[in-house]
Amino acid sequence: MRSAELARLAGITVRTLRHYHQVGVLIEPPRASNGYREYSIRDLVQVLRIRQLSGLGVTLGQMPALLGDGDGDGESAAQLLDELDRELDRQIEGLAQQRELIAQLRRHGASPDMPTELAPFFGLFAVAGYPQRVAQMDRDQAVLLSRFSGESGKAYLSALYEQLSRRPDVVRAAADFSRRFDALGENSSDEQIADLVGDFATALADVLTALTPQGQVIELGRAAELLDEYGAETYTEAQRRALALLAQRFTGSLSEP
Repeated sequence: MRSAELARLAGITVRTLRHYHQVGVLIEPPRASNGYREYSIRDLVQVLRIRQLSGLGVTLGQMPALLGDGDGDGESAAQLLDELDRELDRQIEGLAQQRELIAQLRRHGASPDMPTELAPFFGLFAVAGYPQRVAQMDRDQAVLLSRFSGESGKAYLSALYEQLSRRPDVVRAAADFSRRFDALGENSSDEQIADLVGDFATALADVLTALTPQGQVIELGRAAELLDEYGAETYTEAQRRALALLAQRFTGSLSEP
């Protein structure tokens, strides 16, 4: 039989058949006088054995020892099956963890790209008047902090959102701050910026003080540099000045290692 027929009977593609030849798990038959390769029934059996092993999770590199003419080394085969079983255990555990993450995101109606530890707070700023653009920027920065800050930074971020979830008054203040922050532009005066920073710092002071006792350092790690780059790309000059003034109000609690 020719390659196309063998591939059809075995349920593979001709390209896969050629790959088997290339990696050495299937001997390539010589061409007949008509220029076509002729495969035997034994070749078909070999391909079916390859598919069986592949379905169990055996890699092509592991197959030659199992594809000899005899039954092979029974002890080696048993060891391989034990290895495959352990690998499946690891995969099952990983899949169970993935399902739990999906369930957590679904419970809180969170977007799939949201860091799972922040999922419970996904709807925190879904309040009237919170600008969508600012909400997106908040989420972007939360993703950076969650991925690149130190352990104390990640714990701080989760604790901050948890505290805010208990303080609707602060969330309303944050919504007001965000509307005013979003409006900052080249015509914004120093007085407007100072007033905005003062109002928000006052509203947020007790929350941040509770999260960062005197002398405690929160390690932002690489996140600090990335957040600076994000701000340079995203914010207007007036917005960057407002954030710099706000940071000065709380200097000492956050640190780069």
